[in-house]
Order: sequence, then C-alpha cells, then structure tokens
Amino acid sequence: MTPQLTLGVTDCSKYQMYHDWIQQAAPDIRIEKLSHANGLENIKSCHGIVLTGGEDVHPRFYHLPEYLPYCYPDDISEARDEFELEILAYTERQQIPVLGICRGLQIANVYFGGTLVPDIPSWGKFNHAKLADNTDRCHEAIVDPSSWMYGILRTTSGVVNSNHHQSTDRIGKGLMVSVLSPDGVAEAIERSHPGNASFLALVQWHPERMKNQQSPFVKNIAAAFISAAQKL
Repeated sequence: MTPQLTLGVTDCSKYQMYHDWIQQAAPDIRIEKLSHANGLENIKSCHGIVLTGGEDVHPRFYHLPEYLPYCYPDDISEARDEFELEILAYTERQQIPVLGICRGLQIANVYFGGTLVPDIPSWGKFNHAKLADNTDRCHEAIVDPSSWMYGILRTTSGVVNSNHHQSTDRIGKGLMVSVLSPDGVAEAIERSHPGNASFLALVQWHPERMKNQQSPFVKNIAAAFISAAQKL
C-alpha cells in the first residue's frame, strides 16, 4: 500500500496559515509540524518540506556577526536557525523537495554559503516590510524567462506581496536569482543547474496569504511543489 503523502511544515508564529494553504492545495495529504523542540525524528515520514517565514536569521550563521545590530533583537531564534540548517542538510542528502518562503529563502541561501542583507532600508533600497497599517506591501516581480522558475510561473512579471526587512546579498553556491523586484531584491532563487537534482523553490513573497490565490505566483508554486513531493 502506498503511504499517504506527507508534507512537513516548519513551526512559526503563523504556522496555521501555511498549514491551511497547503491543505487547501492538496486536501488528502497529511501535514507534519516540524519544530526544533521535537528534533528531526518527524521529518523521516515527509515527502516534501515547507520552510516558513518568521524570525531574522542570526548573522553568525553567515559569518557576519557584526550585522547583529541591524537585526530585530527580539525576533531571532538561533535554535530555529540551527534546526532548519539541519533540515536542509537532510533534504539535500535524501533529495527531498523543498519550498522555502520568505525566511525560508533566506535560511536556504545561508545553508548554501550565501549571505544576507540584515536590513534592506539600511542598505539603500526601498522598504520591503509591511505597511503602517500592518498589511503587506505589494510590488512587481520580474521573472527571468530563461529560468527554471519561469517554467513554473509561465509569466515574465506579476505582482507579489512583501513583508520582510532582510534579503539575500551574496547568493549561495549552486544557486541563482530567477525573480527580482524592480529595485533589485531577489524575489526567487533556484538551483543554477536543476537537472536531476531535487526540487528547490525559494520565494521571498508569501503565497500562503496573497489576496489573489489564483495568481501563478501562488497556485503554480503550490502545484509544482506538491507534484514534486508525489514523485518522491
């Protein structure tokens, strides 16, 4: 008997939102909450992993501890950082599909040896954080038509939401930027040579809470990730 498709979702303050989004995309799957409090044991049943948004990545993990003053001091979890780096090591070894969202993109870039901008406005770009009324910003996203991600999105541009103050700086080894904001912030990262490697889609926007759930930046991402997990 084929085991039920199980997708792991990392714990965070808005965990339920990610859980519900994945569940709506694939009602018959089982979702496993992954938390550093429980270790890696639960990951063994997972056919795919969602790395969710949340806290700033501690800059010591990308060897720039002097960036710490630019981070939000009450919004850092080194235990979570360590746990999710372990998850990425596991998924790379086992060739398990990964969808990284917002912080998920950032921690994955760090795993592959990249660095982060700890505070986008301090580095001279437009603010990408939430608006004063606590809602997400929205801006254009420009897709590289020669990228693997274009094969998923099937569009060269669109509008995405935005709620982050950190972003990628130097891109990790074996990765490339496939979607950019107009001011040059990486909005999606993928493998430079996807080939037969495992599925790795890293997006800076939040598909789980975009108002237009029929946007290709939402539904195509979910469909591609679930399809990759089903093939594991």
